[in-house]
Amino acid sequence: MVRGKTEMKRIENATSRQVTFSKRRSGILKKAFELSVLCDAEVALIVFSPKGRLYEFSSSSTNKTIERYQKNDRYLGPNRKIAEIQTTEHLKEEVATMTRKLELLEDSKRKLLGQGLDSSSFDELQQVEEQLERSLSCIRARKNLLLREQIAHLKEEEKILMKQNADLRKRIEVVPLPLKIDSREEEDPQRQTMELETELFIGLPQRQSSH
Repeated sequence: MVRGKTEMKRIENATSRQVTFSKRRSGILKKAFELSVLCDAEVALIVFSPKGRLYEFSSSSTNKTIERYQKNDRYLGPNRKIAEIQTTEHLKEEVATMTRKLELLEDSKRKLLGQGLDSSSFDELQQVEEQLERSLSCIRARKNLLLREQIAHLKEEEKILMKQNADLRKRIEVVPLPLKIDSREEEDPQRQTMELETELFIGLPQRQSSH
């Protein structure tokens, strides 16, 4: 059975709240013990129940661990504040630097698009022109590369088609041609006799005149 995700809010039912506290307390004490053993770390854990009962774990001594913490906090307290201030100032400088860079990029973009040139000096216009020339050179180089690739691809396709055409021609030459038979020779002789033209004469046969 898959357990649902526990909603992080106070458990209203007192019995359920006490059961959950007991389970979670045992779990966190076990994790503290494992951390101290596996990592050789000095661990101190203090837990108070809702009724005020104390539960604690320490890999050495709770009091010694607390004293060690207080000493470190006393020494690191002022330094920590200084470090936080320095970090904040550094972040502010980084933000200001990035803002200036973005403004310069936006201004350069507008000039490349031909906008905001009225306030540009001769040197700035010269730089914009050179940048455009470099951009056009890169565009032309890329375009020529794509054209060469397309031409090479078309040539490969042409070779394939020519090879297929040659194979088809070879196959056609191998296939024997059927013999051509005169249709008149295959006609039925009786049909040929029936198709002969005849003439019918009525009367005496004519005699041939003698010379």
